[in-house]
Amino acid sequence: MTTMTETSARFREFKMPDVGEGLTEAEILKWFVQPGDTVTDGQVVCEVETAKAAVELPIPFDGVVHELRFPEGTTVDVGQVIIAIDVAPGSGDAPAPAAAPAQEPVEAAGSGEGDGDAPKGRTPVLVGYGVAESSTKRRPRKGASAAPEAAAVAAAVQAELNGHAAPAAAPAPAPAPAPAVPAQAGAQDGGRPLAKPPVRKLAKDLGIDLATVVPTGKDGVITREDVHAAAAPAATAPVAAPAPSQAAPEAPAAAVAPASARETRIPVKGVRKAIAQAMVGSAFTAPHVTEFVTVDVTRTMKLVAELKEDKDMAGVRVNPLLIIAKALLVAIKRNPEVNAAWDEANQEIVQKHYVNLGIAAATPRGLIVPNIKDAHDKTLPQLAAALGELVTTARDGKTSPAAMAGGTVTITNVGVFGVDTGTPILNPGESAILAVGAIKLQPWVHKGKVKPRQVTTLALSFDHRLVDGELGSKVLADVAAILEQPKRLITWA
Repeated sequence: MTTMTETSARFREFKMPDVGEGLTEAEILKWFVQPGDTVTDGQVVCEVETAKAAVELPIPFDGVVHELRFPEGTTVDVGQVIIAIDVAPGSGDAPAPAAAPAQEPVEAAGSGEGDGDAPKGRTPVLVGYGVAESSTKRRPRKGASAAPEAAAVAAAVQAELNGHAAPAAAPAPAPAPAPAVPAQAGAQDGGRPLAKPPVRKLAKDLGIDLATVVPTGKDGVITREDVHAAAAPAATAPVAAPAPSQAAPEAPAAAVAPASARETRIPVKGVRKAIAQAMVGSAFTAPHVTEFVTVDVTRTMKLVAELKEDKDMAGVRVNPLLIIAKALLVAIKRNPEVNAAWDEANQEIVQKHYVNLGIAAATPRGLIVPNIKDAHDKTLPQLAAALGELVTTARDGKTSPAAMAGGTVTITNVGVFGVDTGTPILNPGESAILAVGAIKLQPWVHKGKVKPRQVTTLALSFDHRLVDGELGSKVLADVAAILEQPKRLITWA
């Protein structure tokens, strides 16, 4: 889909693209640029989180950032414009991006400068959202005396809150209340400080009244640095010097310590939300059956030690998971019917002649299951390299949605947490998942004698619509037999 539009020969808009397969929305995690920054084609401008992964978005053209349409933490639908770029800076006066909160329309009777800067036939609309066609309705123009009258009323209300008598109304109109002179440099005609939505959110989070902040930005706009500067003295002094009466109400909210709360509520969104929905759907759609087997993997552990010294495996990570993955691939080759999917819409079983091997990986954003494409065609060194890259990418939070799509069978290694085994839930659309427990030294009967051996427990969950008990048992038994006698990797492959 097209991810950019041209608002004029000079300005281009970049839309939220579909960074996965049919994704409908993404949350803006972090902006790497701000208005006024120069960007080049291919430069990453922001990081977004979809229902599958965190993804960095590059800008597809050169220019100067004119406007960020959404603050960090906002969930944006695919196709919505998220950033505007001036691709011909210096060619003329650019319309200044609106700076009030996005929920508030700009009045047509605002500052005279705003009216002069708007393109012909277009009027300012929602702040942070550029301009709209002239058909957009304007709010009625207020009378000239509205501002001083509102200021007098505000002064009276404030005086009552402070416990003082309201001052007598002055006949002469004033542009703004006498206190907080610096804040007026960044205020709109109605006395509202100029600040962009992200800055307003920051001020709200820090408990800072923007009317008390001294602006240093261009045209009197309050910046993030201004808010932080205002927050620094507020943290050490119980009363802010510029406007003590206004700072006082904020103190109780700022004093609340989240750590002392008995409960913490975390919004369910992004990857974690997708996981929850997928697991519920899988658990209550596919009839799960789980089988278990405990196996002596002493010879497999010896093979792992030998492969670590093999020159053909130099530069790749060799561990038990590598041999287990190869064992599962061989078991699937011997029992290909297990590698299938259920097509509910067409009431068909889709037999797959390739294996995209999923590896469940725990990340700070939740459990993800990237997969190794065409794992059945890879040699042992190639499989080791693919596993290493998959794990590293997942830990760095760089797994792409495409890497998590199209899996056929999955392995989850719960043994790394010291767990013996579990009953894994199928990844949606897959037929089976193998859980690998911790490998422990245990007493085991070997050649008629009790000896200490390396032992683990495997659990195979499968979709009983696709896989009956006999087929599931054969697959699990084959994996166990290979791990007990790794030479079968050669004789059965």
